Amino acid sequence: MTITSEKIVLLITADDLLRDTLGEQLKLNDEFLTKTAGTGAEGLELSKSGSFDLILLDANLPDLDGRDVCKRMRRYGLMAPIIILTDQNSAADPILRTLTGVNDSVTKPFKLATLLDRMRSHLRKQELGADEVFSIGPYSFQPSMKLMVDELRNRKVRLTEKEAAILTYLYRTRGRIAKRETLLDEVWGYNATVTTHTLETHVYRLRQKDRT
Repeated sequence: MTITSEKIVLLITADDLLRDTLGEQLKLNDEFLTKTAGTGAEGLELSKSGSFDLILLDANLPDLDGRDVCKRMRRYGLMAPIIILTDQNSAADPILRTLTGVNDSVTKPFKLATLLDRMRSHLRKQELGADEVFSIGPYSFQPSMKLMVDELRNRKVRLTEKEAAILTYLYRTRGRIAKRETLLDEVWGYNATVTTHTLETHVYRLRQKDRT
């Protein structure tokens, strides 16, 4: 199976040779459009647009550790697959993947064919999972669409990105206590200006949407 439409890839690396060479190779492939960033901070800023289908992230960056960049992207709500390019295979550890949000790792130096196969595989999985639906009370919740549907009452509830992220996190951790600080860290990341009052406000709005 091949990807039939062009996918937008963000390549984040400070290695000029890798960035130029891999960027050009991907551009020659009709499947992908590529944007590049030379630092973790630049990559984080670009990723906030949410317009990327896949992230290629070098573990070695001059300003931030690549795995830390990945964690921040996940906390910003990025859902795209992230493949980390590393000099070692530690990112293949399933526990480390859970902690950082990395989908896969490719050890440098690598063959382009190997990387392309990994990219295609994760893009296929992403496409198959894009329509994932959770059942929350009377609602069918589709995180990718930021939408809850109550078919019995014939009503739809549209959510903001943060509201959808809160519900997704609570659903995935159901049965366990979710501390305010943990939820803030997962949804808002390292934003020091965000307080528990912000979280309570979002939860209040979610409850109001259920009642209206």
